Amino acid sequence: MTSLRAISPPPLPGTSGGAPVQFIVKTTADFKTLFGVMQEIQQKARQSGLFIFTDADLRFDTPQLHIKIDHAKANQLGISMADIGSSLATLLGGNYVNRFNLQGRSYEVIPQAERDFRLNEEWLRRYQLRTATGDMVPLSTVASVSRETQPNALTTFQQLNAATLSGAPFPGKTVGQAVDFLRATAADVLPDGFSYDFEGESRQYVEEGASLVATFGFAIIIIFLVLAAQFESWRDPLIILVAVPMSVFGALLPVAVGITTINIYTQIGLVTLIGLISKHGILMVEFANRLQETEGLDRHDAIIKAAGVRMRPILMTTAAMVMGVLPLIIASGAGARSRFEIGVTISMGMMIGTLFTLFVVPAFYTILAHRHEHRAAPDAPPLPAE
Repeated sequence: MTSLRAISPPPLPGTSGGAPVQFIVKTTADFKTLFGVMQEIQQKARQSGLFIFTDADLRFDTPQLHIKIDHAKANQLGISMADIGSSLATLLGGNYVNRFNLQGRSYEVIPQAERDFRLNEEWLRRYQLRTATGDMVPLSTVASVSRETQPNALTTFQQLNAATLSGAPFPGKTVGQAVDFLRATAADVLPDGFSYDFEGESRQYVEEGASLVATFGFAIIIIFLVLAAQFESWRDPLIILVAVPMSVFGALLPVAVGITTINIYTQIGLVTLIGLISKHGILMVEFANRLQETEGLDRHDAIIKAAGVRMRPILMTTAAMVMGVLPLIIASGAGARSRFEIGVTISMGMMIGTLFTLFVVPAFYTILAHRHEHRAAPDAPPLPAE
């Protein structure tokens, strides 16, 4: 029985195609041992409830005839290994020896036993070999034929014997969940001398997942240093960046419900959010500092007034950004999936991050901000009208 599965091409570039999850088990052991280990992993994957289907590319389902030559008896009869090999190659092979012309057409001459005499190992034993005296003897005189089951393919990965488990997660389940499950299963099942790797989309997820933390960390550090130079303070950048985790939380909500995944495009969106959300905090913190200097307000009153005055430009900035990425969300055609990932990440991060910014930043400003001394009105820059 043959089963067919349709797998759509990967929506994002950088993968080799195939199933979303491709788990490779590699070892120096023989393929029969590898087959047993892969069967155990595949059974656990089917019972996990994470996969729509699983399929291993290593199967022992290929029948094969093994011919064992009795060298001593063959030598007694004057039959060499070359004679046996050439006879079997002629009777079973499909190579042509020459061509002949018939009525203006060229035909290949293929010496081969008829099909009915090549389908049964019993006929193989009856094939005739010529001895040194010129007599004909059956192959069974100098050889025994046995049937064995061999693997369908002998695949390698990184110069090791390997087998690949392919699968697709159920709707609502992510590639990350599947990868974590297979890692945990491998830690319990794989014996000594076995290791694992990933291929395709799952490999991209593993590699990019490790780089996301470093990329995000460097972005935070660079923006923090720029803000520290701008405000000439170490506290104000902390207050401004406190809204970043809130926006990241919002951006990851679509990932949690299975609308998007962690990939290069969502990573770009997350890094972009750092600058966009920081702008909201800059508007409030800078205005509150100037209110302390020009009007002599304390930190609490200054940030409350700054949040009220700056709320309209903050909301307008958020609305403009969300509307700006709306075409990316509703796009169709080639590359639509990548644009959708960026658009959803930025829009959700902006909306939820802005909501938290209006409440969290004032709270942290009240606790952490410097107390700025009141200055005379002529020395202070004019404040914008509400």
